[in-house]
Amino acid sequence: MAPALRYLGGACARARGGFSGALAWGWGPAPGAPWPLGRGGRRASTSSFDVVIVGGGIVGLASARALILRHPALSIGVLEKEKDLAVHQTGHNSGVIHSGIYYKPESLKARLCVQGAALIYEYCNQKGISYKQCGKLIVAVEQEEIPRLQALYERGLQNGVRGLRLIQPEDIKKKEPYCRGLMAIDCPYTGIVDYRQVALSFAQDFQEAGGSVLTNFEVKEIETAKESPSRSKDGVTYPIVIRNTKGEEVRCQYVVTCAGLYSDRISELSGCNPDPRIVPFRGDYLVLKPEKRYLVKGNIYPVPDSRFPFLGVHFTPRMDGSIWLGPNAVLALKREGYRPFDFSARDVMDVIIKSGLIKLVFQNFSYGVNEMYKALFLSATVKHLQKFIPEITVSDIRRWAQRTLHQQLQ
Repeated sequence: MAPALRYLGGACARARGGFSGALAWGWGPAPGAPWPLGRGGRRASTSSFDVVIVGGGIVGLASARALILRHPALSIGVLEKEKDLAVHQTGHNSGVIHSGIYYKPESLKARLCVQGAALIYEYCNQKGISYKQCGKLIVAVEQEEIPRLQALYERGLQNGVRGLRLIQPEDIKKKEPYCRGLMAIDCPYTGIVDYRQVALSFAQDFQEAGGSVLTNFEVKEIETAKESPSRSKDGVTYPIVIRNTKGEEVRCQYVVTCAGLYSDRISELSGCNPDPRIVPFRGDYLVLKPEKRYLVKGNIYPVPDSRFPFLGVHFTPRMDGSIWLGPNAVLALKREGYRPFDFSARDVMDVIIKSGLIKLVFQNFSYGVNEMYKALFLSATVKHLQKFIPEITVSDIRRWAQRTLHQQLQ
């Protein structure tokens, strides 16, 4: 534990300062070696930084990039436990650039999503990163869904989402010729992108601005040094010590933690409250066979039901041209378990003992059983997909893609 860490902002209610984090990058020096400092950054010793960020996913890399561009005099390092950057949640998601329609008006989520969509398009244009602004239809296929759809449309308008329209069946056919529906919200500003490519571009910006990236650095311990190491030129300038599983250490003044599926555990290591706990869910996707891709042009989503924690099965085009169908949300037995039989005893025990899983199960029992049923029986998922595109059959799809989601619970 590190009770004397200095935290920037309000990251930890009981901390007296500091934050923790890690950066990683997919190319560069040998794993575990420091990345060379470029122009604009103040050079520190190879193992000492003003700020360290734990986590080399898109959140950690975006944070590192923003910090070094705003404060170029600081020495900043990113620690990543894998040999490459952005290989977990950043590299295992549907790749959708959401427009911001779902969130409560005036909430931080709504503002960040609307502003973030505009910024991601701007950044991709600046860097030459490919994306497709293919739009999204949120489609009501049952009469009882229409009031929820209209309320969602009003919410999107309040959030300032660009170009929203309520459209009727004839306009649905113009946008998606094979989709059926009673009414839909047309969200033309929704797009798709390869977020790992974006994250790696963030990392390159960070490194070129003078930042350092250490990969193969799995954080095991964060503490405040009781005294400066012998013969250290840094003295007490860098009082926070971060050690990895190999016994190597990095020293810093501040720590920022952006550890994704391990954010609760790293928070606890830094002296913060580990709540809310992470409960991992795996999103199982089907893939439309190449000869049937003509059935889907853009994103097609169901009308969300606020009683349940997930958006439901939808149609998602990908940057490689494939069409993903899903996901079914299934409890994973490992935090980074992308395959059905991946298992970690520690992760399972944490879910059972420390999380709010039991509460979630009781609140959403019927929904959970239905998700498990669809995950086991392909025909059940296809039946749901046929509500939107009746031409889809079991022979048109194959099992392929899986990604890890996470649900945070008190």
